[in-house]
Order: sequence, then structure tokens, then C-alpha cells
Amino acid sequence: MRILDNYTTRSIAKIFVAAIFLFLFLYILIDLATHLDDFFANKVPVDVIINYYISFLPVIFVQTSPIACLLATLFTYSMLNNNNEIIALRASGLNFWQITRPAIIFGLVATALVFMVNERFVPQSLSMSQDIRLEKIETRADKKTNKLPPIKYLFFYGLENRLFFIDLYDPSTKVINGITIIGQDERQRMTEKITALKAEWTPAGWKFFTCQIAKYNPLDQTIAGDVQFFKEKTIDIAEKPDDLLKQKTSVSSMNIRQLKRYISRFKSSGAVAALNSLKVDLYQKIAYPFACIVIIFVGLPFALSSGRRKGLTFASVGIALLIGFLFFVVNSVGLALGKGGALPPLAAAWFAPVLFLIAGFYLSRKLF
Repeated sequence: MRILDNYTTRSIAKIFVAAIFLFLFLYILIDLATHLDDFFANKVPVDVIINYYISFLPVIFVQTSPIACLLATLFTYSMLNNNNEIIALRASGLNFWQITRPAIIFGLVATALVFMVNERFVPQSLSMSQDIRLEKIETRADKKTNKLPPIKYLFFYGLENRLFFIDLYDPSTKVINGITIIGQDERQRMTEKITALKAEWTPAGWKFFTCQIAKYNPLDQTIAGDVQFFKEKTIDIAEKPDDLLKQKTSVSSMNIRQLKRYISRFKSSGAVAALNSLKVDLYQKIAYPFACIVIIFVGLPFALSSGRRKGLTFASVGIALLIGFLFFVVNSVGLALGKGGALPPLAAAWFAPVLFLIAGFYLSRKLF
């Protein structure tokens, strides 16, 4: 049994590594072909391009590992099935779980590896690639077009002990749609809350429209005095439009601990929808690595089905792509439902893994 497990595990590991290298190569090749004209037009140095793609390697690994796990497992067990070795193993008294034990263990190891890479390397990788893109690639194009895409859900801790929450900021027009500013004292107790439907940059500073300003007692967090309402008001804020771009923080550039602190810091902003979206992202960071083991459960019954041996080795590619595609579609739907408020954040993040895990157990019981 140990010999069989070692043989199966080595085969899965070899195919997994080969699949990862193939995905890395294809991703870089396709992306390079797509942006090659831009690189030439903006005269981006070769070393910058190389560093840019190197910084993306951990991200590609995390994104493609589930499919690589499934592909390696299906190929390995399909070859065993084609050689009638699965029939021999079942005839010797081994059940489904004993036969698939190497794949399940490998899936658990891959899950732990993806979780570690996603926590330790992906945040720095995304920050590095973003810095390279903004400072050495996109900025060259911006000098010509002077146009940047809008930024959704911009959070940052600004000057003068102020927390900023912005629904949408358009750097091209320097207009903010939906803004909340929380003023704090030196002990991070709320002293002021400013909300406005819109703000735009003028020579005199930031002009707020449909604005509400409330002062708070830092000791008991009660409103001190009357809440002030303004149709238009210019407010003295140290941050300028360029500062907002520098303060842009990507959720994907944070690990779980950082994102937890980030959510905790902005709890008092009152931005329920945005905080709900951040919680979905937080739980997704925990749930996503389990895709490696979950989709293996779904694919194994197809590879071990003795009635479908002919051509199954080559069909494994199609089966893996189909299962992977369905998983990511269902996962995207779950996340969208969570961010839209239709599902609780925890349920939204685990929607696809739990659903596919149930499907895997059902298929294994039905076929075996």
C-alpha cells in the first residue's frame, strides 16, 4: 500500500509542477502579447517588464493551483484506470477512500501551501507589481492621455488624525461621489464626522455638496451640539487629489491580519455596504485555498469510473477545465451575492467550496 501511495503521489506531484509551469508560461505569454504595443509605445525598459512579471508569479501560482491540482489528479488516476489498475485495486478489497488517499493528502498539502503563499507572498507581490505599474508603466501613458480609471471604495488614514472613506473617486475629473470623514483625537476616539454626497477639487480646496457635519464628545461618543447641514461648503482638508492616488490601498495587497485591522479601523464610518464587501474579501482569503482539495473531490469520481476508461486520460483536461470553470463561476456568484447583501459575508465566501464538497461526496457515493 505504501508503494502504491508513493507511486501515485509522485505522479500527481510531477504533473502538478508541470501544470503550474505551463500556466505561468501561458499567462506571461498572453499578457505580454496583449500589452507589447503599450510597452513599446511607452518605451518601458526590458528590466522593468521582467521585474513586473516576476512580481506576479506568486499571484499566478495561487490562482492556478486549484486547476493544477485537479488536472494532476485526473491525469494520474485516469492512467491507472486505463491500465485496469483501478479494477485490480478494487478487486483486492480497497475502497474509494483508500485508493484516493494520496490525492486527498496532496490536496490538503496544496491547500496549506496556497494559504501560506497567499498570506506571506501575494500581498507583497501585488504591492510591488502595482508600484511598478503606476510608477514605471502607466505613468508614461498617463502623461499622454491624462486619464486614470475611477477608484471604488477608497479607505485610508489621512493627516490630522482623520479616517477617509470614499465610495468612488475619479482621478480624471477630481470628483468624489460619496465621502465620509471621521476626525479622531490622539487616542483614536471620534471627535467629528463629515459626510457628503459629492466633493470636487477647486482652486480653493475641496468643495462638498449636500454636506453634514457632526461634532462628537470623545468621552461618551455622543453628538455635541447641533448637526450642521450645508448645500455647498469648502472644507479645509490637507489631502490633495494626488494624495488620494498615493493612499489607494488594495484589499488584495493585505493579509488576513492586516485586513482585520483595516475593517476594525473603519467600523465607525457607518459605511455598511463597503464594510460588508470587505468582510466578504476577508472570509474569501480563508476559504479560497480550500478550492484545491474541494475540486479534487469532485473530479476523482470521474477519473475512477470504470465504465469510462477509453480516452479518459485526454478527456481529463476537458473535465478539469469544466469543473474549474464551474467552480470559479459559482464562487464569483457567491461573492457577488455577499457583496450585494443577499448573503452573509461568511456564507458568501464558503458558498462554492461547501457546494462542491457536497457534490463530490454525492458523486463518490453514487458511483462507488
